[in-house]
This record gives sequence, C-alpha cells and structure tokens, in this order.
Amino acid sequence: MQTAAVKRLPISSWSMEDRPSDKMIELGTSTLTDAELLSIIIGSGTHKASAVDIAKHLLADHQNNLHELAKAEFNEIRETEGIGTSTACRIMAAIELGKRRQAAQLGEHPDLSTACRVHQFMQPFCQDLKSEEAHLLLMNQNYRLIKHIKLSQGGITETLMDIRLIMKYAVTNNATILTVVHNHPSENPRPSHVDDEITKSILNACKLMRIHFCDHVIVCTENYYSYRENGKL
Repeated sequence: MQTAAVKRLPISSWSMEDRPSDKMIELGTSTLTDAELLSIIIGSGTHKASAVDIAKHLLADHQNNLHELAKAEFNEIRETEGIGTSTACRIMAAIELGKRRQAAQLGEHPDLSTACRVHQFMQPFCQDLKSEEAHLLLMNQNYRLIKHIKLSQGGITETLMDIRLIMKYAVTNNATILTVVHNHPSENPRPSHVDDEITKSILNACKLMRIHFCDHVIVCTENYYSYRENGKL
C-alpha cells in the first residue's frame, strides 16, 4: 500500500508574510518586520519551520531585541533550532557590516582630536562587547587617523596592553600622536587603579619616544571618560 504524497502549495500561493523577499521587492525594505528581514538572511527553513518562524524563534531567544541579538556570540546564535553553521555565519556577518557602516560614516581618516570624536568612532566597535578590549588609535600631526589596532581582549592589564608594542606600532606607522581606548562592559566609565597605572606607563613611554599621548578614553555605550578632559594628562 502506497502512502499518499503530501501536496505542497506553490510558493506563489503562500501569504506575503511567508514570502519576505517578494514583499521587499513589491513594498520596500522598510515594510518588513525584523523577523522577515532576518528570514531573508536565514534563507530557507526546515521541514519543521519556515525561515520566518526560525527568525521569530531567534529573536525570542534574545528578548525580541536586535540590540541583544547583536551582542550574541556565534555559538549562542547556533542554539536556536534551524540555524546551522553557515546561517550563523551570515547573521554574524550582517551584524558586523552594520557596525562597520557606523564607523565608516566618519570617513577613512577621521579627525580624532577630541574624546567625543574618539567615542563616536569607537562606539560601533565596543557597544556590544561582553568583555574588555583595548584599542590603539595612531594619528598624524593633524589628529587624523592613520591606523586603528586592537591590542588585547578579555581584560586590561599592563601585560596585555604591552607598552613596548604600542611604541613599536607608533614608530612603524610614523605616528606622532596616539590615543588608547578601552571599554567597560559594566557601563560605568570610571577608571580603576589599574587604568590609572597603565595610563602613567604609556605617558612615560611616549615622553621618551617624543610621541604625543593625546588621551586614554574609556568608552561605554552612552558615555565615556577622558583622562585629558579630567586633567590627568
């Protein structure tokens, strides 16, 4: 006895909600929900759920909040049923492109002469981090960015923020000015004793190398702490 085959409806007969790509083409990108946009990145569903359903589950796993989703790590995204390695990679890539677009708005060689400008430039790189990272901004005599380098990840200590390496980067890139940046995931920008000691060490090294230590900026999502603005440099 043969089992009757399940008759599938043609895609053209699906509701518009189940055809987000067609909806985008016909009505515009802005008309799509977050789940519908995500479903386009996800691509195809499974025998259990459509791409839209998987996208809804993914959002639900992250408080139905894109900001929370952007903080997720690779393995956390993969925990949602229906999302494999390739799909998780596409989602992470889309999130990263969004961050880079924010940074690109300031141009390739932005003016980083003030802590406010530094905070604006660094926010896309630091806003979703769960641990501390240290970054180095190398500039020319006009405070224009030459190179942005990530120094360390997972905590800020004098060992991780290697002073000799900072000086080497400055010299090899012909930088005359530098600023050091790190984030506080706690969202409290107040510097610690370790932050103060590292700042003093960098300042002393810069004096020896005749490089202007512009600032040490601690960035959080909405605010920042500047050693220079607070009279500590």
